[in-house]
Amino acid sequence: MEIRIDDLSGKEIQALLQQHLNNMHEISPAESVHALDLSGLKSTDVTLWSAWVDGELAGCGALKQISPSHGEIKSMRTSENFLRRGVAANLLAHILQESRRRQYSRLSLETGTETEFEPARRLYQRFGFENCSPFAEYVEDPNSAFFTRALQQFSPAL
Repeated sequence: MEIRIDDLSGKEIQALLQQHLNNMHEISPAESVHALDLSGLKSTDVTLWSAWVDGELAGCGALKQISPSHGEIKSMRTSENFLRRGVAANLLAHILQESRRRQYSRLSLETGTETEFEPARRLYQRFGFENCSPFAEYVEDPNSAFFTRALQQFSPAL
């Protein structure tokens, strides 16, 4: 699996992100959808990575800087053909490593409370994320689950 920074210009990534937005609106009420659209993902405080397997888009995930010490995971999505094959776990590990490299002390995320989001919540908990209160601009919402994780500082290999 190759994970690389994506400039969001390719039709594959644009289609996957549109599918992600559409799906979020199918599951959650509009006021509870916090997924970024293409213009939001192109913001200078957001980096999006795409994962590729044998030339096929397998998934994506983004990291948004909330402050110099706090990042937020955004737009985690696995392509239908790659579900349950470790794509999300690899992307999450990559985002955690990059967050440590950026010297963030905390990494947080918002996801849904509906049953469709249960696999995502389990993945985040498996990676050490714990439930927390709303952070940044978020407010309490019965359709949102908030998670956070403290990060140890990155130690480059000698």
